[in-house]
Amino acid sequence: MISPSTAVGIDIGGTGIKGAVVDLSTGTLVTDRIKLPTPAGGSPEGILEVTAALLEKLQPGSDVPVGVTFPAVVKHGVTLSAANVSKKWIGLQAEELFEQTLKRDITFVNDADAAGYAEAQFGAAQGIEGVALMTTLGTGIGTAILHNGVLVPNAELGHLEVDGVDAETRASNAAREREDLSWKEWAKRLQTFYSRLEFYFSPDLFIVGGGVSKHHEHFLPRLSLNAPIVPAVHRNNAGILGAAALAVRTIPPLS
Repeated sequence: MISPSTAVGIDIGGTGIKGAVVDLSTGTLVTDRIKLPTPAGGSPEGILEVTAALLEKLQPGSDVPVGVTFPAVVKHGVTLSAANVSKKWIGLQAEELFEQTLKRDITFVNDADAAGYAEAQFGAAQGIEGVALMTTLGTGIGTAILHNGVLVPNAELGHLEVDGVDAETRASNAAREREDLSWKEWAKRLQTFYSRLEFYFSPDLFIVGGGVSKHHEHFLPRLSLNAPIVPAVHRNNAGILGAAALAVRTIPPLS
């Protein structure tokens, strides 16, 4: 039975859409995690159809809050960018569209923000005073800034210019794979990126997520920073957990 302390988290990515019902008192999944493939092209219509099918499989009940993460800058429910999905998302009233189609209230958020918020509520940044800076190393570099557990949304720090290009162009996990970099070679690029972040933000903690974080022992010990840098606790479930938690958050509002 689903209790009042639960919410649905749905994590939309370029290749898969996954979701589950989350117990917000413990940060655990109370249903199996369901994953369906993202439709080719990633159009709004196609993604909405798959999301509706996923929600039907979860059967959470009409009164359970729903949070949805998306690979884009999201401001006031509008998607202002689009990564690995159709460009039709740019400038779209996405939250309103989802609410009209799914017939329920939806909280629509950036995927890296959701992952960072999950770590603040249930993971490595829980109880951390000061600034925690979350980075997700994948196809690009997603980032989230948290101050005393409060999310500052839509920090696109992977696009900081480093050596004349976006940082993610040279320091993402995709760049490591594309250029067949050794862990040592990649760590040098990460060092440049994280040193820049430390200079700008003076964080009290760095958290590193993304699938490659399961191999953190190969590259994190090679980094020299003033702040501790640790792997994320919730890897594949971070977006789901964060989306669910943000769906019930009332203050302060997302910008």
